Amino acid sequence: MDDQTQTPAADVPPTEPAAATPTAPAPQPAPAPAPAAPGKGPKKILLVEDDDSLASVYETRLQAEGFNIKRVPNGEEALATAIQYKPDLILLDVMMPKVSGFDVLDILRNTPETANVKIIMLTALSQDSDKQKAQSMGVDDYLVKSQVVIADVIERIKTHLGI
Repeated sequence: MDDQTQTPAADVPPTEPAAATPTAPAPQPAPAPAPAAPGKGPKKILLVEDDDSLASVYETRLQAEGFNIKRVPNGEEALATAIQYKPDLILLDVMMPKVSGFDVLDILRNTPETANVKIIMLTALSQDSDKQKAQSMGVDDYLVKSQVVIADVIERIKTHLGI
């Protein structure tokens, strides 16, 4: 029984120096980053991609990075959504049903409300002529799907958004 009476004595709080250590706040894990200008919410990205599985991967990763994402599956919806959603950046596929990415780019660049939105084309088209066409139409960046991984795309997005 002497052992049992000594056990509570071992539970006595430590001396003063040990108790002083926890006064500094323990480092907290950082919340999901919310890239934004001061006073604004997370940066908004419009994802225009007709491939559901690829779009899902990008949506999940971009949300994990703290971005507010809206996804549309074709160029026609992209045009309407760009005006209404007012994204900070558009990630735009080229080969899509209804309206191609090149046509979307052309219309966005010639519409006052969207003329200055950052646009990154993410496409399967790897010909230099396609890239030159996009650049002549005012694209901010042109990435070929087979030549980049998602981390590269995230890095380019952050660069164009200045974060």
